[in-house]
Amino acid sequence: MTMDNILSQVLDETSDMVFGIWFLIGAALVFFMQAGFAMVETGFTRAKNAGNIIMKNLMDFCIGTVMFIVIGFGLLLGEDFLGFIGKPGFDILTAYKDFNWSSFVFNLVFCATTATIVSGAMAERTKFLSYCVYSAVISALIYPIEAHWIWGGGWLAQIGFHDYAGSTAIHMVGGIAALVGAKILGPRIGKFTKTKDGEIKVHAIPGHNLTIGALGCFILWFGWYGFNGAAATNTAELGSIFLATTVAPAVATVTCMIFTWLKYGKPDVSMCLNASLAGLVGVTAPCDVVDCTGSFFIGVVSGLLVCFGVWLLDYKLHIDDPVGAVAVHMMNGIWGTLAVGLFATKSAPGYATAVANGVIKGEGLFYGGGFTQLGLQLLGFVSVGAWAFITMIIVFLAIKKTIGLRASEQEEIIGLDVTEHGLVSSYADFAPAMSQAMLSYTKDDAKSVQKVSVEQAVEVQSFTANTESKDKMTKIVAVFKQSKLQDFISAMEEIDVTGITVTNVLGCGVQKGQNEYYRGAPLEVNLLPKVKAEIVVCSVPVNTVVNTARKVLYTGHIGDGKIFIYDVENVIKVRTGEQAKSALLDEKQ
Repeated sequence: MTMDNILSQVLDETSDMVFGIWFLIGAALVFFMQAGFAMVETGFTRAKNAGNIIMKNLMDFCIGTVMFIVIGFGLLLGEDFLGFIGKPGFDILTAYKDFNWSSFVFNLVFCATTATIVSGAMAERTKFLSYCVYSAVISALIYPIEAHWIWGGGWLAQIGFHDYAGSTAIHMVGGIAALVGAKILGPRIGKFTKTKDGEIKVHAIPGHNLTIGALGCFILWFGWYGFNGAAATNTAELGSIFLATTVAPAVATVTCMIFTWLKYGKPDVSMCLNASLAGLVGVTAPCDVVDCTGSFFIGVVSGLLVCFGVWLLDYKLHIDDPVGAVAVHMMNGIWGTLAVGLFATKSAPGYATAVANGVIKGEGLFYGGGFTQLGLQLLGFVSVGAWAFITMIIVFLAIKKTIGLRASEQEEIIGLDVTEHGLVSSYADFAPAMSQAMLSYTKDDAKSVQKVSVEQAVEVQSFTANTESKDKMTKIVAVFKQSKLQDFISAMEEIDVTGITVTNVLGCGVQKGQNEYYRGAPLEVNLLPKVKAEIVVCSVPVNTVVNTARKVLYTGHIGDGKIFIYDVENVIKVRTGEQAKSALLDEKQ
């Protein structure tokens, strides 16, 4: 054996070792994406359901692991049967020494990702038990069977259908499951209301923590380099995949920013975060066979498609998707599937490998390849889409008819953290005071709450204070702009008003404010931030207080505020028991 042959053999073995390790590192990156999904979904929903969402994302992976061991892995990568399913087996338990451990872990993390996509679309109103059942079914049967068609030697792989990293098998399937689940489940309370004219009005329900949502987006983008690149077998292919995984989401985000800026007057933060994910989904299937130009245009379409998808679900289909999972994953999963047939090119390093493996038949339409590959991609999209759509309808309807799918109205209003998990708050030291009363709250308590008619309501008894004081006391309440608070306090001190109670409030009046949008839906901004100052006077003339307040609060513009005047029956100083005027005066006075 010559020195050149020896050197070549060493390089080949080293390369195999390096990329074998990278394969597992990529799997670890995909697993870390579970954290990204958890953060995105938590941030885009309300705080009262944060623990529930974290739990669902955790169980997606854990339940998925169990079901993948029992049956899922065999159906996916077992011996092919008629191109439809793999032969189930228990080699992981009976023949561990010769088992392909790396392949199991790699395919498992992808399976868990498919299941997790649904969590955000069905957030805030789904029974936890019902979600666990869904997660088990999709991990055991639905995903492994269609993934076998594409990656396990099934009929789609045999005819040349190309889905390198899962736009079809993972994102489109997860997105379709999200669409079906959200439709059968129904919208959150308050998302859609019907006007007197019968028109459906869409209401924005903002998430509680956009910072966490953004963190989740960055985690997902980071993990996506493993998602798309883990299966690469050489440096050139890996570098090209990394480029595509960078360009497409970046262009999608810029496109979305420009579109929302032009349409709504301001760039929408949450939509831009979704656009980054949309670009990643769109380039996932073709990432190994597209060049920079293809990645750029895939990103442009993805950025527009996510905006269209959110609008379509809200205003036309009236399906409530709190995080935009359908727009991001289903619509861009379809787009990524078709993009292979449009942008695949021989100049991409991964194209030759795909041809050699028989998983692509030619270049894309825009690169002179005609309609051959596009036709195959359409066939794959329709076949896998139909499989996911039909099976998920069966699954969710079966769950609905048996154990129930949706939480009760009372459970939804209170929050699933308390009712499903006994968790008073996911933010312990920031829990609202009222939450402490829910420490012993159970699901049975929620079920026991019933609505009653006005006639059945308990009559309210009114008590009047008994005081013999002849000193008239008056309460003056001023509601005004926050920027005027310090000027107001200083002015009151000048006229010897020392007792002021100040509260930050939201007010609704003549001033409606500028229309704002959240994820393309109008945000109710008629409740504007104001300050409420409460004063009780006896010695200081009411007119003096009112005139001073008007003088300091006046700007001449709508929104200066209002002043309310009330009679006060009595005042009692807690420490001394003094009443009426004496209770209002300082001890020095």
